[in-house]
Amino acid sequence: MVAQFSLGLPMTLVEFYVNFFITLFALIDPIGNVPIYAAATQSQTSTSRRWLSIYISIFTALILTIFFFAGLSILKFFGISMDAFRIAGGLLLFLMGLEMARGDFIDSFTQAEDVKHGGDPTTGVQPLGHREKAKNAFEKLVVPFAFPLMVGPGTISTVIIQAGEAQKLGYIGLATGVAAIFTTGAAVLVTLLFSNTISRVFGRVGMVVVVRVLGLILCALSVQIIISAVSEITHNLILPSAAHPYESGKHS
Repeated sequence: MVAQFSLGLPMTLVEFYVNFFITLFALIDPIGNVPIYAAATQSQTSTSRRWLSIYISIFTALILTIFFFAGLSILKFFGISMDAFRIAGGLLLFLMGLEMARGDFIDSFTQAEDVKHGGDPTTGVQPLGHREKAKNAFEKLVVPFAFPLMVGPGTISTVIIQAGEAQKLGYIGLATGVAAIFTTGAAVLVTLLFSNTISRVFGRVGMVVVVRVLGLILCALSVQIIISAVSEITHNLILPSAAHPYESGKHS
């Protein structure tokens, strides 16, 4: 007999919810991505940044929900393997990391924002409202920050796998999976809202330094993703120590 809580929910259902949420939060890693988000939104007002956080959180929850219900079917329809998806995501992350390391990342979000913020009567450009500025920034940030940096191949593959587990629990399992996804989206929102504090602490110069360092790390991370995917495709032709570094038993 399945053990139950006082609320009458099966223990396995609660465990599925908790495990799914913790796994998603760890893979998305909004805390680790806060410095990048803070740098990209430094030119935004607090209100605009708040709206942008909402947009990104909603997008995160929606894209995860789509892949939760139709992820495997989408990949199969286009004939895309998960390894190919990982390589494509790694390439996008590498381009983003390269832009960050070169120092172009912050400027790409601040150029023209100063003009738009106050308007320009000579060109007829009108000042943008907080929500409009947030929407413009979201268009630039949705790829590659929200996808595939936060919602990457690893997250998507996990969602697809967990969808199979949820189906074993029936419709209530699917509903629980969706609840875990939207709980993750709410956690992402709360985390991103703290970017205001980080921006004030580091300032523009500090954020430039942080972003360049993170850009280098992101480039290395993207290369590692590609190496791991190629290793899987070539049946471990690449040395395991290169494809999966720092694993227990892989090094002395």
